[in-house]
Amino acid sequence: MKSHAKVVVIGGGVVGCSVLFHLARHGWTDILLLERDELTSGSTWHAAGGMHTINGDPNVAKLQKYTISLYKEIEELSGQATGVHLTGGVLLAATEARLDWLRGVVAKGRYLGIDLEEISPDEAAELMPLLDPKQFVGAVRNKEDGHLDPSGVTHAYAKAARKLGAEVERFTKVESIVRRPDGLWRVITNKGEVVAEHVVNAGGLWAREVGRMIGLELPVLAMEHMYLITEDMPEVAAWNQKTGTEIIHAVDFDGELYLRQERGGMLMGTYEKANKPWSEFSTPWNFGHELLEPDIDRIAPSLEVGFRHFPAFQNTGIKQIINGPFTFAPDGNPLVGPVRGLPGFWVACGVMAGFSQGGGVGLALANWMIEGDPGADIWAMDVSRYGDWATMAYTNAKVRENYSRRFSIRFPNEELPAGRPLKTTPVYDLLSAKGAQWGVAYGLEVPLWYAPEGVKDEFSWRRSSDFQHVAKEVKTVRTRVGLSEISSFAKYRVTGEGAAGWLDRLLACKLPKPGRMTLAPMLKEDGRLIGDFSLANLGSPNSNGEDWFLAGSGIAEEYHMRWFEAHLPQDGSVRIEALGAKLTGLSIAGPKARDVLARVTRADVSNAAFPFMATAKMDVGMAPCLVGRVSYTGDLGYEIWVAPEYQRAAYQTLMAAGEEFGIGLFGSRALNALRLEKNYGSWAREYRPIYGPLEAGLDRFVAYGKEADFIGKEAAVAERQQGGKLRLRAFVVDAADADVIGDEPIWFDGAVRGWVTSGGYAHHSETSVAMGYVPKEIADEADGFQIELLGKRFPARVQPTPLFDANLERMRG
Repeated sequence: MKSHAKVVVIGGGVVGCSVLFHLARHGWTDILLLERDELTSGSTWHAAGGMHTINGDPNVAKLQKYTISLYKEIEELSGQATGVHLTGGVLLAATEARLDWLRGVVAKGRYLGIDLEEISPDEAAELMPLLDPKQFVGAVRNKEDGHLDPSGVTHAYAKAARKLGAEVERFTKVESIVRRPDGLWRVITNKGEVVAEHVVNAGGLWAREVGRMIGLELPVLAMEHMYLITEDMPEVAAWNQKTGTEIIHAVDFDGELYLRQERGGMLMGTYEKANKPWSEFSTPWNFGHELLEPDIDRIAPSLEVGFRHFPAFQNTGIKQIINGPFTFAPDGNPLVGPVRGLPGFWVACGVMAGFSQGGGVGLALANWMIEGDPGADIWAMDVSRYGDWATMAYTNAKVRENYSRRFSIRFPNEELPAGRPLKTTPVYDLLSAKGAQWGVAYGLEVPLWYAPEGVKDEFSWRRSSDFQHVAKEVKTVRTRVGLSEISSFAKYRVTGEGAAGWLDRLLACKLPKPGRMTLAPMLKEDGRLIGDFSLANLGSPNSNGEDWFLAGSGIAEEYHMRWFEAHLPQDGSVRIEALGAKLTGLSIAGPKARDVLARVTRADVSNAAFPFMATAKMDVGMAPCLVGRVSYTGDLGYEIWVAPEYQRAAYQTLMAAGEEFGIGLFGSRALNALRLEKNYGSWAREYRPIYGPLEAGLDRFVAYGKEADFIGKEAAVAERQQGGKLRLRAFVVDAADADVIGDEPIWFDGAVRGWVTSGGYAHHSETSVAMGYVPKEIADEADGFQIELLGKRFPARVQPTPLFDANLERMRG
């Protein structure tokens, strides 16, 4: 075994071998994979081997499509058969709600290049003869589903990587990992030590154990998963003889089942409600090519549905039940990317759907390691989407919930209860008493809307029980004054004598003067957006040097801290702290907002003394606060930041002072309706690392001419000169009883030309609104647009100026 390598990949399952192959294909050949046993010895060898392109996140679906397209290449390069059977498949709906969901899947496929078609139950039965069409209301045909040989694929990756110069060491157990003072990693094994620049944790079932070697507790948990294989079935033989083809895949979502042909019989698997974690606290190192004891009673309810939906199963015997462990993250998506604070340490684990996603994970990680960027928008898989709140107990609760709901509908207004509430603010109980209906963002409970007694969310694809109540909250803001809890934003403090210079290089904006704020895009080296913030200059230096305040997307706190810390100067002249729960927030907005604030502070908050985008420290009642005159509602408003021990006092002071002005509470659903009227985008929807500032409409905040050579400047200037490819636009949609939620296709002159990023109903303007990207060549066309929603196309018109306060009179007045 070599003593030095550029990269050591730990784990010889399909994911580890894919990472090794992609690194080698990119030209890195001084790379080594370590496997404690034989390749495929974890979850890989007993996998059902299915593959599919469908995923709830379109960016993950793109990587799944890539994975499936890769198998021919690795088979040819390696000479190893992969056993790929591209049979196609049907996705089945037993309810109208499920059919609505499938129509959304078909719509996404239009701009992802995935060939999907809605068909009737009878047409589905013609393609998959084992199903009873009377049990279903509709279906979707997918031509890119299939199955493969898990062992063959894994060995094909490994052999292809070896041919490109990589090395594989089997029966080599990693026993500890130590970071040297020079930043290199000592990987200590039962066969000796390897020193590496990079270490990739692709440990699969042992990913937690590998992480713990460096003090990292990853949010992954293994679950027992069962599928059965039947005896040979005459119906299968008859179909094979009649058509010369295999029986295609089927996913019965409402039955929580997946099916495919296995030799002369069928394979049926399920994600049962009565699920069971495996080895909850640690994975035994001596576990290998073993199976767990089957428990047919646990999956019996699902099998009963399966035998009813697929009657031929009633007349056959079960040849084998496979029960083996697979690892899951809390939301079911992989954990991929660099780990904050551990340069050179990478993870590629929690990849439950390894044969649909393994190729894409390997590609993204190799790109990231070599180019400094994954080359795709993989936010849904980024390890940084979880913070320290994702404890072992939280992970256990959420993984069990996710597993039990793997094939369940997640409605756009549905909040999942497991592991909650975990993080709350000091006013949580006060807002609950007012009827707050809670969601969660980065582990923190956030108020969505306020329900009268006896009213709650009714989950639906269409406008639901919250509609009229959110409308009232919007009316309160637009006509009087509303108060919202905004602690879910991420907050950062930047100090030190080098703070201004560092921020000037990190952010693309012009730095504000003392007592002022600005909107601050942050770019990657390729000129694409990696963040958008509000930046406040808190004034004269103190003992900590310069003092700056940043606020941004709460869900991206770990993601952005990883970026900030990777770019900090080594001389200690700049310090950045994620304030998290150390700072809470309230916001007041509406035409009476200034009147309320003036009642509770001695500071002069007149427009002349405290204009738009001003910031200052002031007391709100007895609570010391940092107040900024800015509001995501697009109305006259203020953001009030306060230490948690003072939040209740500040809240009660504002509510008491606002009573004479008709103050009311509003949640994030009303905020969404309000920001849509202003064409305001949001991080992870309109603003993502695949868009440039010109495309996203943030170019007006980029100081192209400033002296500082900010990150991404050259690429941003080039985008400005060349015009980019896309434009973010707001659309008014002639919708009926439902509104877009994101990822719907935008049609123009009979062809799909773009996609929706977010939207909803703008209650004050009484119209449905969508935001999305279209090619720049058609971005300013007045007519010809349609947006597809729940299987129908609705006329849509570009709304070039905001529906509310287009002249900024309210916001700046």
